[in-house]
This record gives sequence, C-alpha cells and structure tokens, in this order.
Amino acid sequence: ALQLPIPVIPLELPSYQKKENWGASETFYQIVRHLSQAAMAIPATQHQALRQAAMSAGRKPRCNILGPTALGFRHRDDVTEITRLLTQLGIDIHVVAPLGAEPKDLTVLSEADFNVVLYPEIAYTTASWLSRTFGQPYTKTIPIGVQACCDFVKEVCELAGIDSTQALAKIKSNASWYARSVDSTYLTGKRVFIFGDATHVIAAARMASTEMGFLVVGMGTYSREFAKEVREAAKIYGVEALITDDYLDVEARVAELAPELVLGTQMERHIAKRLGVPCAVISAPVHVQDFPARYSPQMGFEGANVIFDTWVHPLMMGLEEHLIMMFREDFEFSHEAPASHLGHAAVNGAVTKPQPAEMPAYFETTELVVSWAPEALKELGKIPFFVRGKARKNTERYAQEQGMKQITVETLYDAKAHFSR
Repeated sequence: ALQLPIPVIPLELPSYQKKENWGASETFYQIVRHLSQAAMAIPATQHQALRQAAMSAGRKPRCNILGPTALGFRHRDDVTEITRLLTQLGIDIHVVAPLGAEPKDLTVLSEADFNVVLYPEIAYTTASWLSRTFGQPYTKTIPIGVQACCDFVKEVCELAGIDSTQALAKIKSNASWYARSVDSTYLTGKRVFIFGDATHVIAAARMASTEMGFLVVGMGTYSREFAKEVREAAKIYGVEALITDDYLDVEARVAELAPELVLGTQMERHIAKRLGVPCAVISAPVHVQDFPARYSPQMGFEGANVIFDTWVHPLMMGLEEHLIMMFREDFEFSHEAPASHLGHAAVNGAVTKPQPAEMPAYFETTELVVSWAPEALKELGKIPFFVRGKARKNTERYAQEQGMKQITVETLYDAKAHFSR
C-alpha cells in the first residue's frame, strides 16, 4: 500500500509481550518466509533435485546455521566453534542467521542441503517451515557436552552423506579425561538444580548426569512453549519439571531441594547467593560479566571443556573455603604462624601459641531456640558452608522436638541420622 521499494513485512508485535524468545522466533520466521517468495516458486522436489545434482557434480555438502542471536548466551563463540567443527567434517557453511545475516542472505537459505538448528527457541519454527517448503532436513541434537557432540557429528554426517567413523576417531576432549580423573571423584553424586531456557537446561541435565556424575534433583524452564520437552527430560531423572517465569517459585524450589550446585540464569545466581549455594550461569538472561573477553563457547568439544571448568569452579571454591574453616584452629593456619618450611618454631626460637579462633558470624542466630555446646559448634564448623545452614536448622529442630535445652556433638549426629532416614 505504501509502494515502498523494499519488502514490507507485517509482524505481530504483541508476540513480544508473551516472551522475548517467542517473539524473536516469530519475527525470524516471518522475515524468512517473506524473503523466500522467489524460491517458493519452485516445488520442494525440484529444490532437492538441484541440490543433489550439485553435490554429484563435486560440490561439498553445505548447511545453514540457524538460531544464534546477538544477545544469546555465548552464541558468537558457539557459532565459531560449530563452524570449525563442520568445516573439519568437510561441510561448508552457507548462511548463519539471524546473527550477522542480511536480507539478501535470507533469500538463499533454500540453497543449503540441510539446516543446523543450534537454538530451537529461535529457529525451530523457521527450520520446520524450510523443511516443509524446500525439503531441507534439520538437526535435532544440540551439541552441548561430549556425548551430545558425538551424536551431533553422527547426525550431520548422515545428513551430508559423510562417513562419521574417521571424524569421531579424531575427537579429543579434556573434559572427558578430567571427569574420570581422581581429582574429580569428589564431584560424584553432587546434587544439582538446573533452570533456564529449554535448550540449555535439557543439555545441561544430560551432561551433568552422564558425564560429570552429578545427581539432578530438580530442573525447569521459563520457556513455556517448550514445557513438553523439558517435562519429558525431567522424567529421565525422576524429577518434576518446574515451568514458571516467577523467580519466587524458583527460589522456593531451590530452598526446598537444598542442592549443592545451581545451574541457571543471572536470576538463579542471585537466588543461590541469598541461599548460600554455589552457582554457575548456563543460560540467558545474563549479566555483562557472562560475556567474557576470552573464547568461551558452550557448544562443541571445546565448549565441553569450558563447561567443565565453569561448573567445577564454584564447587572447588566451596571446598577450599570449607577446608580453611575446618582447619582454622590448626597452628599452621594461625596468622601468627611462621612459614611452614621453618617448622613449628617461631623465627626467634619461641613457639607461637595460636589463639582460639572467634566463632564466624554465620554461626550467630537471632532466634536461638536451644543453646549450643562449644564442642558442638566446633563440630558444626566442619560441615561444608554451603549445607551448614540446613544442618544447623535441622539439628535445632530435632533438639526442640526432643525437648533438649542444649545441643551436644551427640545431638548433632543424632539429628543427622534422624533426617537421613
């Protein structure tokens, strides 16, 4: 109606009132659909025949990478990593969209042999339409974690008509070695709660459970349009999926489950900090600090290495702080102690006698129902800080129920046995 020399694409802007990802997905789909009008004049079977003829004539298989966005969590690095992986497999990259794409790029999406969908929240609707309209298959596997990356390689090789045997034989991952190493055995069985967009939550749950030995005690998403997929994944781990966009619901679930590690968005980082639980960010929405200067993909085999370091780091820090607190009264930890290589004697030959350490501030309580014996408080200090609050609360509750006026070391362990049943 305006007779403009450029395409005019009507958009349902209220879609952004539902969810940003849903709005972005709908916008991407409408733009691709309108800019593909010329290609739609040719039936899907003819598109397939043209692509097959080109490959038979010697052209390398090629694909589009769909889904990455400018504000997505590590999307730029993910594209770099997956592009490198696909290139090593002998697959050319035709178009990356929407990140970095121009309108002219979207008009030739139909020329690729298949589509690689990295972020279904953004690209699933578009990839489904391209499949129906131009006969382009698309990938279903999200390459996050070593096992998922191997499955991804098999899938793209099958779509490209390439033998994946040699490609998989060359794969090396530091994450796999570290996950099996002696230094990582203490991670086995760590209770983890996962929340974020569906793509990263489902992938993180698989990696946490099968590659790092964590116990998934809870998971959920704010992506209601992918609630079914998250619920199906939750059944694998025997947990009930939390589908909500209310951070108070998430905080209540984290407090209830008392995990030892939270994997989530920037909001879950704040929740975990309030509850004293280690946390690593795995999904948007994120803070500026989650856009590091270094190369930090989440996808691909290098992404698996980055994830391992990212998830283990908060647990390592927790362990170090726990050990410092546990041995805080040891003479070698006294601020007056000489260097350890000089032995136990002070510089002038006199033995430094350490002073009793003051009780940390987090042992204080405003509503002390029962009193704590000094030796019981000392024993409580040996419990890792990220579960110490729950241990104290349970012990005081147990003592109150038993009609005790003072908590002893024996009471502490009786309470532990009581709540472990």
